[in-house]
Order: sequence, then C-alpha cells, then structure tokens
Amino acid sequence: MSPPAQPGVPGGRGSKGPPARKLLCMCSLSLCLTYLCYSLMGGTGPAALRSPAVLPGTAAPRSPAALPGTAAPGAPRSPAALPGTVAPRSPADPPGSPGAPAPSAPAPSAAPPRASNGSRGGAAGAWLRTPLAPGEVITAQSGAFERDPQESSTTDEELSRAGSPGSRGGGGSSTTPDYGEKRLPQALIIGVKKGGTRALLEAIRAHPDVRAVGTEPHFFDRNYEKGLEWYRNVMPKTLEGQITMEKTPSYFVTNEAPRRIHSMAKDTKLIVVVRNPVTRAISDYTQTLSKKPEIPTFEVLAFKNRTLGLIDASWSAIRIGIYALHLENWLQYFPLSQILFVSGERLITDPAGEMAKVQDFLGLKRIVTEKHFYFNKTKGFPCLKKPEDSSAPRCLGKSKGRTHPKIDPDVIHRLRKFYKPFNVMFYQMTGQDFQWEQEESDK
Repeated sequence: MSPPAQPGVPGGRGSKGPPARKLLCMCSLSLCLTYLCYSLMGGTGPAALRSPAVLPGTAAPRSPAALPGTAAPGAPRSPAALPGTVAPRSPADPPGSPGAPAPSAPAPSAAPPRASNGSRGGAAGAWLRTPLAPGEVITAQSGAFERDPQESSTTDEELSRAGSPGSRGGGGSSTTPDYGEKRLPQALIIGVKKGGTRALLEAIRAHPDVRAVGTEPHFFDRNYEKGLEWYRNVMPKTLEGQITMEKTPSYFVTNEAPRRIHSMAKDTKLIVVVRNPVTRAISDYTQTLSKKPEIPTFEVLAFKNRTLGLIDASWSAIRIGIYALHLENWLQYFPLSQILFVSGERLITDPAGEMAKVQDFLGLKRIVTEKHFYFNKTKGFPCLKKPEDSSAPRCLGKSKGRTHPKIDPDVIHRLRKFYKPFNVMFYQMTGQDFQWEQEESDK
C-alpha cells in the first residue's frame, strides 16, 4: 500500500488544491492574459492597424538623438496617426481656429462617413494580406515619427508680401492685378515632396484662369491656428471665373490636413504629384545633403540593420513614399473623383500631356500646351516659355535637378522590394498603373 499523501500536495487524498484539469485551464488563462498584455504593450492590437506600428521590412525607430527633429519618447501623438503624419499642435484645435465650432459655419464631426470608393478594403487590412518578400521582416514600431522638414522655408514675411496689394507672388500668365477679390482656394496641390509640385505649379500658373500664390502657406499643417481670414489674405486676388490655388507638399503626409480641408470646403479639388518612391527618397536625401553635408550616408539612414535588410521607415525620406498609407487617410474625407494623381515622371517626359489632364480636372480650357514647354538638356527637365514672344524659356531654380549621389545598387534593390507591395496597393486604390516596377526593370 502506498503511503498516504500529505495534506496540500496535489493528487493526494488530503489535497485541497484544484484537480489537474482545472490547473491546466488556469495555466492556459494565465498565458492568454500574458499574451494580451504583451500585444497591447507592443502595439499589435486592432488599433495598431491605424498606427505606424507594423510595416513590412521596417525596423524600430532610432533613438531620439539619432536624427534632428525626432520626437522625444512619450511625446503626445494622435491614436490614429499614420506614418508620415505631422502631429497636431494640441489634442484639440485651438479656440478660434477653423476646426473649432463656429455659429456661422460649424465644423464637421471629427470622423465623417467614409467617402464611397467601391468595395476596396482598407490599406492597413490589405497589408496583412500582402506577402513579404524573402528576407524581409515585420517589426513593431512605437513612438512618434519625426516631423518632416519640408522643402519650403516660407516665412511669415514672405507670406505677408504674397498677400499684399500689387504683389506678383500670386502668379499667373500676367502680373497680379490690384482689382478682384481674395478667395479661399478651390484647388490644392497637396503633395508630394520632391515629386514635381513646383514644376506643376509654375506650369498651371501660365493659365490665364488660374491665380496661385507662389509661396507655400503651410496653413493646414503649421499655421492653422491663425484662422481662415489669415489664409484668405495670403491668396492672390481673382476675378469671377478664375480659380485660386496653392501648393504645400507636406499636406499629403499630415494627419489633420484632410479633416481641416474638408471643414473649409468639402468640394475642394486635390492634386497629388507622385514619383517612383525610390527615386523620390534619393532626391529628398540629396536636397538635405546640399544643406547639411555632415549628415550620414543614404545607406546608413535607410537601414536600421542593413545585414538583416531592415528598412527604417521612421526616416521621413522613406516614409513619404508609402503613398497607399497616406491616401487611405484622405479617402476618409474625399471621394477618389476629387483627387487627381499626376505622374512626376511624365511631367518631365510629356509635360503637355499631364497638363491636359490637370486642366480637364480643374474644368479649364486647354490653353497650356506643348507650345509652352522647352526641354532643357542641361537640367534634364522642361522649361516654360511664352508662345507669343521670343523671350528665353524660364526654368526652375538651382535647387531643382540636382545630381544625385551614387547609391549602392544593393540598397536600391532592397528599397524596390520594400516599396513594391505598397506600390501595387496604390495602383489598385487609384486605378492607375504608374509602371514604376517596369521603369526599374528597364534600367
């Protein structure tokens, strides 16, 4: 006969502990709770689909000291912030801003019904269905992305001059008149940085029915608290039937911009100039390098761990090119029919063709044609000319068409693999094939 079990020992007759099955259930429950806590802390829950937490082939963001302008740990950020967005100045729009309720024109709710765009699923959900390229890894990212220093260095003084009477900053085919009325813009060029937005703006300003401010107002991302009257005063004077425009490329990657623009005028027409994201990233880096020669190499900034192939999507030059993610934010407020996507590549090879699309989109007569362009072989892109006179063509400034630094072909290859699923998603969302993969295979 076996000795009697001691009291309190599982399995003994004197044991007061739970049976083995109950003990197993308790262990399983404990593991589930532990996994849930880990998931919430790691940002892998459902809310993470709207945050920059999971991107194929990306690495966790650098430490706050790695890049100038990065957000400190614990910096406040919107729960639904998307990669590449600029965090709002405060949890709520400041009193008196266009986003605050006003008796005359109450702002729309923070989350209006999603614009109808067919049965297409969300971009975040599509990523989960997108297979990873061999060797790429999904890693969780936390913390706020660094604010993107945009190309424009527009100052308040420049904006004041642009909105002053007699200013020529309003642009157009002729000098800015002192008559007419200042209106809020009916069309905006919202992105993307280093995509060709300046070339597009200068070309459309050649149309007599378009008036556009030459400087970048940055109203919907940096100056929103100044109010709509300030924004209106920055605009050039227009006559009845003319279109008022402005361009600020950082709007496309600013989380609050779609809601704020929708609050101003829900029928605003939006134009996005897009470019092969790999070439765009190198161009972005080249611009920064020209201002800060001491920055690390492109290869160092693009990878968190180059050996493992971990792309660092927290770097703004990489993040901006994930067009599908940013577009998802805009489609919550605007239907696809109100957004025109212009090819930055075709704006160079066929500027008249792309401008025909822009003029049609804006409801304008096709006045800007091939007669307005002259291809400058030295710069490598078209310059504007007036067909009615023999004056020299007007080209963009020295900051355009910079020579790119030589980048390791292996880095280019890895970036192409990283962007490919996002590009395919972007093609599906827009219904346009920009053929960036074909362009790369031809090189």
